[in-house]
Amino acid sequence: MNCDYDRILLSEEQIRARIVELAAELDRDYADKDALFVCILKGSVFFFADLLKEMKTMPVIDFMAASSYGNATVSSGTLNITKDLSVSVQGKHVVLIEDIVDSGFTLSRLKEHLLSRRPLSVKICTLLNKPDRRTVEVEVNYCGFDIPDEFVVGYGLDYAEKYRNEKDIYILSRSVYGG
Repeated sequence: MNCDYDRILLSEEQIRARIVELAAELDRDYADKDALFVCILKGSVFFFADLLKEMKTMPVIDFMAASSYGNATVSSGTLNITKDLSVSVQGKHVVLIEDIVDSGFTLSRLKEHLLSRRPLSVKICTLLNKPDRRTVEVEVNYCGFDIPDEFVVGYGLDYAEKYRNEKDIYILSRSVYGG
């Protein structure tokens, strides 16, 4: 194990098993609906791709890039959308696919942003949820794992754009980020 990590939080096998379950839930809920699945870049790419590969339903997909973190470990409180959708959400059921819900700020603002475009619904699917860090109320409709208030990396999650390519999810050592 890399010395930058305190310990493994979730193994590749645990992640894979939960993704299969989430895919089945989404298939059940969106099998007969006009759905748009939106990957929130960059961290969600691994989760998004693996989730879609497990699904039987074939939603339209698109991508958004938004952040309230930059290279920090806590939200700045300012939402920055750097890539917006290329398709309309009007009249569609939208599912935002996120890697982690922490403060709730980014997703609550993204949801408000999309609701103004008149979709039929906007739901949130996240691999990881940190309810202890929530500062803004946001409903998570599909959740892979509730996790403790630790800084995690791997499987798409990063610190300063590093560690995304790990297959497992690790707790990053505080000595790396000065926390």
